[in-house]
Amino acid sequence: MDGCWSYLLCGVASTVIATQKIPAAAKSIDLLSQPGSIDAIAPSPFRLLATEQGGTVSQGGDQKPEFKSKVSGSALGSALQEGGHIIFFRHAQTDKDYADQADPKIDLKSCATQRTLSEVGWKQARMIGQAFQTLKIPVGRVFASDYCRAWQTADLAFGRYEKNSRLNFLPFEDYTDAQVAQMKAAIMPLLTAVPATGTNTVIVGHDDVFESATGIYPEPQGVAYILKPNGQEGFDLIANVMPDAWDNLKP
Repeated sequence: MDGCWSYLLCGVASTVIATQKIPAAAKSIDLLSQPGSIDAIAPSPFRLLATEQGGTVSQGGDQKPEFKSKVSGSALGSALQEGGHIIFFRHAQTDKDYADQADPKIDLKSCATQRTLSEVGWKQARMIGQAFQTLKIPVGRVFASDYCRAWQTADLAFGRYEKNSRLNFLPFEDYTDAQVAQMKAAIMPLLTAVPATGTNTVIVGHDDVFESATGIYPEPQGVAYILKPNGQEGFDLIANVMPDAWDNLKP
């Protein structure tokens, strides 16, 4: 097998390219703050292997390709201080881990109907924010999904956020290939947009949505993945940072 099939079998490559051409307007800051409509595209190659036998893709990170950071420690801290990166966080720790997006009673305007941050999650988010200040990592725009656990993580860590429904789950516990592709089409403009000069863009979102674009299931809750947009509708995955490991980036 070749192409995306061997790409998956041989592990996660560091460079990801969008599977369809993103219109130039999709890269604009104005579009990034608008949810817009989402058109399904070809399924993510990272999830195709999981569905080659037919059926649906199950939530929960069944495919967990190994990812090894290309940069770590103080070198990563220095790189982030220069800006130009997308820092994707899976939201901080919640009390429970279940597919609340599939609950017919969920209301994204009511935190009482959703999974919420635990006390540990609140502490995680605050510690991350303190680490960014200590490390002097410049943060430009901060995007979060409409789910309370995402925007609360952003607010606790960075004191601000812009909700963007492109980061939301689809309302299912199991996803078809087309639905995975739909989530990928939604998030790719955010992951590939080059941040303003001298800043990093922070995104706080969810496991399945990130996996749809990268093939990587982000765990544990609170983990961050560092991406470098290449200006050519793709990005390089360069590192991940555990929620309690930001101090390791100090000089």
